[in-house]
Amino acid sequence: DLVDYTGDSCPEEAPDTVPTGVRKQRLLRLAGLVLALAITVAVYVWRDHLREAAHYGYIGLFLISVLGNATIILPVPTFLTAFLSGGVFNPFLVGIISAAGATLGELTGYMAGLGGQVIVENQEMYQRFERWMQRYGLGALFVLAAIPNPFFDVAGIVAGMSHMRVTTFLLVTWAGKIVKFVLIALAGAGGIGLFERWLGV
Repeated sequence: DLVDYTGDSCPEEAPDTVPTGVRKQRLLRLAGLVLALAITVAVYVWRDHLREAAHYGYIGLFLISVLGNATIILPVPTFLTAFLSGGVFNPFLVGIISAAGATLGELTGYMAGLGGQVIVENQEMYQRFERWMQRYGLGALFVLAAIPNPFFDVAGIVAGMSHMRVTTFLLVTWAGKIVKFVLIALAGAGGIGLFERWLGV
């Protein structure tokens, strides 16, 4: 059989199937990444001035960590700022302060789960985290907070839905994030030094 390839029978282009909400979320993530990169570059360029006013730098680091982990506001990858700040400030203080801000930011997921006002798109991930936390308890929450984990919001939602005490959630999450951010800041402290020696700065 012959196929008619006239203009009337040309296949139509596939419609854009990406939902508007998903597209906006991607743009927001891209904006957050650009902002994080801009902040890290600024920290490095003005590192000498920041050392002279370290207390302001720590306040800024805390606020960035809060916003970066309250993902409904601005999904900023705060490990970048923690990494570079480790080469400017005391890496242990950077880790502790970044962890404190990140922990407060994670309250958004916890409170959403506690109020039952959240719909989890990735049900498989939710169920997996729920099984881990039922089996291993607070140890699972600690490990999930201590490792680089872009899905920790889901763990916060699970903790909220299971009515974990907020003080318990905050303390365990903070302890785990201290481990993560101190290691990141220490890596930054060593990495920045090597980079400067390589450049001969």
